[in-house]
Amino acid sequence: MPGQSNANSLPPVAWRYIGNQLKRWRTKANVSREELAAASNYSPDTIKSMEQGVRMPTPRVLDVADGMCRAEGMLSAAKDYLQKEKSPARAQDFMEREQEAISHWSYEATLIPGLLQTEGYARALMEGRYPPVGQETVEERVVARLERQLLLTRTPPVAFVFLVYEAALRTPLVDGEQVGHILDMARLSNVLVQVLPFESFVSTALIGPMVLLETPDHERHAYSTGQAMRQLTTDPEVVSNYLARLSLLRTMALGPAETAQFLERIAAQQ
Repeated sequence: MPGQSNANSLPPVAWRYIGNQLKRWRTKANVSREELAAASNYSPDTIKSMEQGVRMPTPRVLDVADGMCRAEGMLSAAKDYLQKEKSPARAQDFMEREQEAISHWSYEATLIPGLLQTEGYARALMEGRYPPVGQETVEERVVARLERQLLLTRTPPVAFVFLVYEAALRTPLVDGEQVGHILDMARLSNVLVQVLPFESFVSTALIGPMVLLETPDHERHAYSTGQAMRQLTTDPEVVSNYLARLSLLRTMALGPAETAQFLERIAAQQ
């Protein structure tokens, strides 16, 4: 399918290259994998995964290895090339297209959209994932999510439409700060937020999250996520279906003013 990305793609090239260099420096300095693991507080198997490029080499491992292997900054410098990998590898293609987009339509059924999440909401969401991830990974992803939100105030501005099902606002993770933040973002001239209330339910609301991006050359990318897959595609049929579904949900959702009143009522209940 044109433009499609899925969970079976290879790990990022930067992981594989830096992992290879890590192994070469370690071997040259006659430092065992076990010694590096102990010094950096990781297991030998984790170090092996990093060297194989299956797992992202962490800044701590690179700094420790730089000293142990007398690399004179060569390994530590590799940290700069991992900055774009703060998000899961499967999401990288989407992030790149999102940075280019001139318009961004999305729908969320159960979660607050990532671009509208507070730091507290994002951290609680990531810390509650299973299988769990390390705290270092959690912090890296929280930082990446907050940095991504700079898109909302970028110049030239991007046109955003966020459609959110009421169920996403009724979870225990949503507090007054989160609702207030959505209200603040909705006041931006380039951001439109609409809530789909329970009483306006249509079966399309249960299909799952959808994102439709438009690039400066007016090419549209459809993006969706699931339990074990992510799909980014320019396939005309898929794009047309997303546009039709998002348009339907917009007609069923509350208008901007009604949405603001709805959110204020929820905030008052917190």
